[in-house]
Order: sequence, then structure tokens, then C-alpha cells
Amino acid sequence: MDRPADNLTQAPREADAQTLAPASAPPSSDALDRLLEVLDLRHLEGWGPRGEDDAFRGDSVPGIARRVYGGQVLAQAIISAGRTVPDGRQIHSLHGYFLREGSLDVAIDFAVERLRDGRSFSARRSHAFQHGKPILSMIASFQDDQPGFEHTSPMPDGVPGPTEVRSAFEELAGIDHPAAKFWAEGSAFELRHVGGSLYMGPDAAVREGRPPAHTQMVWMRARRPIAGEDQLLQRALLAFACDQVMLEPVLRTAGKSWMDVGDTVPMASLDHAMWWHRDVRVDEWLLYVQGAASAQGGRALGHARVYREDGTLVASIAQEGMIRLPQD
Repeated sequence: MDRPADNLTQAPREADAQTLAPASAPPSSDALDRLLEVLDLRHLEGWGPRGEDDAFRGDSVPGIARRVYGGQVLAQAIISAGRTVPDGRQIHSLHGYFLREGSLDVAIDFAVERLRDGRSFSARRSHAFQHGKPILSMIASFQDDQPGFEHTSPMPDGVPGPTEVRSAFEELAGIDHPAAKFWAEGSAFELRHVGGSLYMGPDAAVREGRPPAHTQMVWMRARRPIAGEDQLLQRALLAFACDQVMLEPVLRTAGKSWMDVGDTVPMASLDHAMWWHRDVRVDEWLLYVQGAASAQGGRALGHARVYREDGTLVASIAQEGMIRLPQD
């Protein structure tokens, strides 16, 4: 008999390619609406790894690159796993690996394995497939809401509020460049970098001849309010949002910008770890306090703490990425 782990790799056959085509419904004109649409996964009955019904299908949102954005697949994997846990249990941690690039014009299938349901915790493993091959593998843990000892690392003092920081929408408005147009018009989230962004150039210190910063802080929120109190969706959206900034502290430390990423500085996410400490709403301002712990061997590690505007810590994140920086 096959082990469950072996069966989990039974993805749709290549002959079923026509069933993998994205839905024909026209996308919403609003970037956040489009994102919410692709997170509303379609259930696939009878296609589970062991004959269960724990399988789902989703499409992709457009991005800057000609491949699926990793944060989107991660958010969809969270939704797929969360739909199989007992009511009331919320995701509190995940560990995921980005295995292959995803294609934007092919739907993504998600197979969920129910690893354990205990009295308070549930564990799930979710694989994302395209063309019969996994592009993401994630394991996540869910917990009932329970009382317990409370402690939180404080938010840094003296941080300018979001209304005191320039928005990427303002900074990039009117610039005739595909990336600038995406960040200003096509992004589901608004970003405000404390001390300046890396969109069009390196850290301000580099431009002034000083050593670059090795940390950064970014205010972020969804473009508009999101209806409802669905914490699974809110936490999945947080995972989606954070992936776009997790390696920025490495670029900042190296004196590089997003204009360098590509042929000059190849960069891609390798893995992602995340812990949710408290309920979160991504349509309210959140402060990402970030750093770059290490860079070596063509890899770098970024980390972040995420705070509400009132100083409450809601999540901690770490991500390692492939980033090939010149040694100078």
C-alpha cells in the first residue's frame, strides 16, 4: 500500500490540461477585487490525494513578473488548508517552500492532507500543482482560540505615522514604466516606506555617500476596506502582502533597488515561515519592522515583525531567498 506522502504527489495528468485553464469570467477592474476572486478557491470533488474531497483550484492575478507571484500561491494554500479544519480554529503558523515557477495562464490545483486533528490543534499539509508538478509545499498549524499568558515585543518608538509618510501611489504616479504603473495602479495594497522606498533607486544613505541601512519600516494596508470578519481570509491576505517586501532589507543593505532586480540581481523566494500571534485586519494600517539577518552563498534571510497602528504585535515572519549580489 502506498504511504499517504506518496499519494499526495498524485497531481492531475497532463491529459487533463484543458481542465486546468483559468476560469473564463472577466477579472474585476479593481486590483483588490481580483485578488479576492482568486482566493475564493473552487472545490474539486473526488480529486483528493487519497480519494478525499480535500482538493481545490484557483487562478492567478497579474504581477510585475511573467510568473505567478509566490505570495499569491502561499495565500491560496492557506485558504485550501483552512477549509478542512474544524470550525473556530485559526492558522497560527506555517512553513512553506517555493519549488517551481508558476505559470500565469494555467490554473493551480491544491491538494490538502489532514495530518492531525487534536483537542486544540490541527495540522495540514498543502501542495500546489501545475502541469502535474508541485510548485509549492506548505505545512500549517491551526488552533482553537484559548486564553493564556500575554507578552509582546514593543513597537519601536518615534515611528512616523502612516499619514506622515509618502505613499507609493503618490511617488510612482505618472511614471511611464511597467513596474511603476503596477505599484501605483495594479497593486492590491498601498505601501508607505519610512525613510524612503527602493522603487526607483537605492537607500537614501547610499545616494548621500553614507553606509546603507540594514533595517527598514513599511506601513501597509489594503487599497480599501474588506467586508466581513473572516480571519482565515485576513491572515491569508497578510501572507500575500508580506511576500513583496520580505527581501527588501537585503537590497537596502547591499545598496541596490528594485531597478537592479532581474538580469543584474536575480532574486526569488525560496521558503517562507510565518507566525500569527493575534487577529489581524489588512485593511487597517500595519507596520512592518524589518531586517536582513544574513546574506551569503547567493542566499539571504529577511525577517519582520508586524504591528497594528496601536503597537500590538500581530505576526512574525522570516523568508530566505535566492539573491545573487555582486561581491563588491
